Amino acid sequence: MSRELKRLCVYLGSNPGNNPAYVAAAESVGRELAARGIGLVYGGSSTGLMGRLADACLAEGGEVIGVIPKRLVEKEIAHQGLTESHVVNSMHERKQLMADFSDGFITLPGGIGTLEEFFEVLTWNQIGYHAKPCGLLDVNGYYTCLAEHMDRMVAEGFLMADHRRMVLTSPDPGELIDLFAEYDPPHVDKWIELKKGL
Repeated sequence: MSRELKRLCVYLGSNPGNNPAYVAAAESVGRELAARGIGLVYGGSSTGLMGRLADACLAEGGEVIGVIPKRLVEKEIAHQGLTESHVVNSMHERKQLMADFSDGFITLPGGIGTLEEFFEVLTWNQIGYHAKPCGLLDVNGYYTCLAEHMDRMVAEGFLMADHRRMVLTSPDPGELIDLFAEYDPPHVDKWIELKKGL
């Protein structure tokens, strides 16, 4: 049975990156969400990939909700044309509110902050705080090395294979959202020692 996806949170860079493919992918995600009637939740910036994502979704009549900390309102230049804007006091509050608004989490290319956001919601999923799909839009192989490293985590005994499979991956926004709709979370504990009876 397909899960209902009313809004999806997208994590991505506040810089545009050096490859035009990244901007094209951000815009494609924005258009895809609007076409499907799925609201966008993101970090509220008008800069970089974040701004291009929001603009593309808004241009197609999509709902866009931005959440940005006071400290970043001027640095990232808060987007002034969103459906809803929420200015919060901290990064922790930002991430929690974005998660509360969303039915799943898509990660596009970005830097340290983007990865930190992705791994936090993935960890919440792993330990049972939520059961929402988490995915990587692998634009131009940007996340190939990350996927390989997660495979090594499994091989080295730090990550269960069932939890590795929680990371849905595709280079195509439509395909990734389809995977989200069919996502069935694993029902296993995080702790490998307990499973092995050690």
